Amino acid sequence: MRLATLATLSFTGVLAALTLTAADPVTERLTYTVEWRLIHAGNVVIEAGPTSEVVKLESAGMVSALYKIDDTYRVQFDSSFCAASSQMNSREGSRHRETAVTFDRNRNRASLLERDVDKNTVVSRTDIPIPNCEHDVITGLKQLRRTKVEVGQSVQLPVSDGRKAAAVKIDAQERERITTPAGTFNTVRYEVNLLNGVVYSRAGRVFIWLTDDDRRLPVQIRLRMNFPLGTVTLELAKEEHP
Repeated sequence: MRLATLATLSFTGVLAALTLTAADPVTERLTYTVEWRLIHAGNVVIEAGPTSEVVKLESAGMVSALYKIDDTYRVQFDSSFCAASSQMNSREGSRHRETAVTFDRNRNRASLLERDVDKNTVVSRTDIPIPNCEHDVITGLKQLRRTKVEVGQSVQLPVSDGRKAAAVKIDAQERERITTPAGTFNTVRYEVNLLNGVVYSRAGRVFIWLTDDDRRLPVQIRLRMNFPLGTVTLELAKEEHP
């Protein structure tokens, strides 16, 4: 059997596993506005259920006219927020890619397959060692929300995107009172050391503001990247519990 056929079957298997969670009830829906260079650049909606979470990113306004983005990311996990599988359907500009990752706890391996949908070709595939319980970025955030880290303290979480895995250090830096379209919140600011070759090669810094209460609600996320991207900020606009 040809490699491309095997790859397609592998990808189809992951999609089938993810489809099983399509009816996962939404227990929390968070809507964010995206700001880039002082303009409204898009919207992000995060829908969380008991065993899966879906993130939808769509560009808006002038940014969408220049470079349209329509991404949907789904991750499936267990009760400990250990990732089981993920799928990214990415439409950015003229490119359409699908990326599937399987986190195999029996083998302690993460397997990634990325396809060019329009060309029906395999772009990349990897198979890397991981700890028995690994997080992706989304389940890592869920774990951080459940872990109380006091200001001045740090925690490390195992995180992988399927291409690289690392123990990511998260620093609780200071308390801040911030205002977003959803209201004013007392928060703790965390720096998540994902970039600069830790998990992602791009240079920059990632900050997350969680409410300083039992909800630990992520009300603001900021990426400070080098030129030409610059700073991108997600601000909570709406919190729903369907």
